[in-house]
Amino acid sequence: MKNEGLQMILIAIVTAIAGEFKITPFSGEVFRIGLGSSTFLLCLLLLKHLPYIYTGIITGITVLLFRSIEAGIMTHGAVSLGWSVQTHLPAMLYYMAFAVGMSLMKEKMGRFHPLVLGLFLSLIDLMSNEIELLARSVIFDTPYKFSQQLVYISVTALVRSYFVVGIYSSVTIHQMRVLHSEQQKRMEQMLNTNSGLYGEVFYLRKSMETIEQLTAKSHNLYERVNGSGLKSYARTILEITQQIHEVKKDSQRILAGLLKLFDREFASNMRLAEIIEFAIKSNLGYSAMIGKRIQFTTDLRINYDSDHYLPLLTVMNNLLSNSVEAIEDQGTIHVSAYGRGAETILMVSDTGTGIADLEKEMIFEPGFTTKFNQEGFAATGIGLSHVRDIVHSLGGDIHLRSDELGSQTTFVITLLTDTLKKGA
Repeated sequence: MKNEGLQMILIAIVTAIAGEFKITPFSGEVFRIGLGSSTFLLCLLLLKHLPYIYTGIITGITVLLFRSIEAGIMTHGAVSLGWSVQTHLPAMLYYMAFAVGMSLMKEKMGRFHPLVLGLFLSLIDLMSNEIELLARSVIFDTPYKFSQQLVYISVTALVRSYFVVGIYSSVTIHQMRVLHSEQQKRMEQMLNTNSGLYGEVFYLRKSMETIEQLTAKSHNLYERVNGSGLKSYARTILEITQQIHEVKKDSQRILAGLLKLFDREFASNMRLAEIIEFAIKSNLGYSAMIGKRIQFTTDLRINYDSDHYLPLLTVMNNLLSNSVEAIEDQGTIHVSAYGRGAETILMVSDTGTGIADLEKEMIFEPGFTTKFNQEGFAATGIGLSHVRDIVHSLGGDIHLRSDELGSQTTFVITLLTDTLKKGA
């Protein structure tokens, strides 16, 4: 419930009911030790946004009314309401005193270790019990028995407080795990998005370089044709040059928009093993989605921080997705990483259908694909030519390793370790 008043009333009612599960340590006394205190403490720990003192006042009054009405019902009216209220008034003071003690340490509770927190809560419980016993002694003019039962009440306060702290810690840990899981999902979504954006941005920048070259060549051609006296042809070439320039400006606007979406700041670096594990996890879900049973294995012998995680993710995601698509129903994809001198070697192998000999020389050519959908249209992935270009942009190389037995297709990426390492 979002309404704090209703939350406080609910705590009061639950505490009053839980207080009926009790023991009476002092013979002939109404003073009790029950689950009400533990319930009240747990509610305060879990609902820190509530005003503790007001919650204690409402709970104390509710407990007083609940027990007074209960006493009247149980005795069939033999006990007067005034006597019943007087009898249970000290219990109301207990909850109020307990709430005051909790409010004094409310802001610091999150900083305490559970063992220290349990000790402080035990002291609050102990002092609240003392106030209740003192009030009971004054109201009924009876001997003050706190000193006689100090050990018993102290042990009870310790056991009760640490029991509640244990439950509270378990709930908190569970909440933290749920929160971490949600954060992990969001991070994975952001990584997937940014990895895809990186490929598109890289592709667009490469296209813009080509457009720039075409613009320059077209303008040079215009000057040559115009200089030769072919004015009508020159005018047509100039119009084409202007149209190419407009395409370039549109591409620049698209690139600027993509870069705004391109969140570079949410993570400054990633471990090499994390990059590979994330790419595997993503493609494990992809393989399950398309109904394939694929086992991923790894052999990671090198690991370090890299601020080039997005290009690496883009490359690994595309190689792994290619491997997933190359496997018909079930198979194995193996990823390995190791160091060789000043180089980092990444290898992706799969037990798919393989690549025909005639296609091996063409797989890195722009526009080449072996993947067509049912309508006969080519796949729209960034392709191995762009994977190669991204690897080259990092100063590395990629090649297909021949397998004489034809049982595996293996792509080998060679990169300079110093280039990949964070801060290099």
